[in-house]
Amino acid sequence: MTKTLTLRSFDIPAIHKFGIGFDNMFDELMRVSAQQGNTNYPPYNIVQINEDEYMISLAVAGFGLDNLSVTKDKKFLIIEGKEYQPDSEKIVPNYLHKGISNRDFRREFQLADHVEIGNAHLELGILNVHLKREVPEDAKPKTIAITYTS
Repeated sequence: MTKTLTLRSFDIPAIHKFGIGFDNMFDELMRVSAQQGNTNYPPYNIVQINEDEYMISLAVAGFGLDNLSVTKDKKFLIIEGKEYQPDSEKIVPNYLHKGISNRDFRREFQLADHVEIGNAHLELGILNVHLKREVPEDAKPKTIAITYTS
């Protein structure tokens, strides 16, 4: 009689002790697995425009320029939205149905080496963040000539 083992969960901390020298990889796996437990709000697309240009588009209906921030911290692009808080003097709407969510959010995207943020543009409820990879000349692969002596 044979038994079949089924992997039902991925216990990263238990595997971590066997990964000496792979600390960065395990740290990244733990960060990604922790983020997966979070909500997937707001929805987003990642588009490759060409070999070195990308665009991240987030659906941010209900957020204005004052409620959004786009920052780069080391190798991470961080996009945050803060819920609009009306002034106490303004009339607060009495929603009969509120299907457009505008709760606080924080989205983090890990950027590859040499990727810079070109610009961020908000139009029709979509925040587009343009990214461009600019590899410096000294970091590009170089072809080495092979000499031959007989």
